[in-house]
Amino acid sequence: MALTKPVEETADFTKFVKVREESDGYNGQKETEKRGKLLKRIPLEKLMDLKVDYAFKQLFGNEKNKEITVVFLNAILQRTGRKRITDISFDNTEVGREYDNDKKSRLDLLVRTEDNEWVNVEIQFTNKYDMVKRSLYYWSKIYSARHEKGMSYTLLRPVIAVNIMNFNLFTETGRFHTSYHLYEDEERFKLTNMMEFHFIEMPKLIKEWKADKLDPWNNVLARWLMMLGMVDSRNDEIYNDIYKELEVIAMHDDQLRNAFENWEELSMTQEQRLAYESRLKQIMDEESFKRDMEDLAKEIEKKELEVERKEQEIAKKNQEIVKKHQEIAKKNQEAVKKNQEAAETNQEAEKQRQEAEKIKREGIQLKKETENRLEETARKLLEKGMELEFVTESTGLTWDRITEIRKEMRK
Repeated sequence: MALTKPVEETADFTKFVKVREESDGYNGQKETEKRGKLLKRIPLEKLMDLKVDYAFKQLFGNEKNKEITVVFLNAILQRTGRKRITDISFDNTEVGREYDNDKKSRLDLLVRTEDNEWVNVEIQFTNKYDMVKRSLYYWSKIYSARHEKGMSYTLLRPVIAVNIMNFNLFTETGRFHTSYHLYEDEERFKLTNMMEFHFIEMPKLIKEWKADKLDPWNNVLARWLMMLGMVDSRNDEIYNDIYKELEVIAMHDDQLRNAFENWEELSMTQEQRLAYESRLKQIMDEESFKRDMEDLAKEIEKKELEVERKEQEIAKKNQEIVKKHQEIAKKNQEAVKKNQEAAETNQEAEKQRQEAEKIKREGIQLKKETENRLEETARKLLEKGMELEFVTESTGLTWDRITEIRKEMRK
């Protein structure tokens, strides 16, 4: 049933004020002022960021919250009426190895619908890898894993991949939700319903909300995605206005209200809180390290360009010297004076050659120092237990060299 937004949003909202955290906890009176109708036990600032994979899986991958997950998936897949999903079962989220030395990859959420469709939902906080290729890889693993030896291909079931990203991926469109199927190139008819991809870019959603282009009252997907975007742990920001609007909507939407209640309970459970904060710290540390490596790469590139420029200058001067040598050789017979000029030119050439040799040595030394720094960085990452794929991408070293370093460390 479509919901109608009230004409007036009146003073029922509790005013959200910034409070200072005391040494012995939150001040009780101010804490109460910060809460709205939905949050009864913790302030907004204590809510987990649902874009962190741990928090997302705990809320949407929990059997007791299955009804919430069903509504969320119907909103993403635009399922209504007889086509809507009515029931799901949660499945094992492990898929096969990507490389021989890898651990098994673990999906964020994998469910099977009552029509035997497989739906994989991935939440990606940081833009670390090629998201499109990664999604295709996961899709292929899920699709092929369900095919047993001797099984008819007609029994294979559709696999739907949903990717929710805390970053922008596509520059071709400003839409926050895009979906993809296999179509014939000319007449655009669909080849099969076995493959379906959805990409959701959260920054574009927040941009539309700030531009007042979202209608969460009549757009169920916008409603749920606004809930995911309400807490921004990367920028340490809470969108109070989003909460206020969702608070009113939740008075008419039982599943949204149920989601908020479970979200609150999840955020205040100590064991899960510690696990969430540990995962968030790991993500933030990886982002920080990636930025440091990007800065280092820029610095190295700058120095390499400087060396290249100096080498070009030397090459140009060498060409000029060769030309002068030719001119002097031609005029040697004309006068002894010209011979003296040639000798001076030779001295200049030798000086330039020595300068070129010096620059070349500096370049070799710079390259050697850079490799040493990257290998030292790789050792530190391996000591911290980082995956080989991440270490390879972060340092730029080859897979074989990383493997050699790990063997050296184990001796």
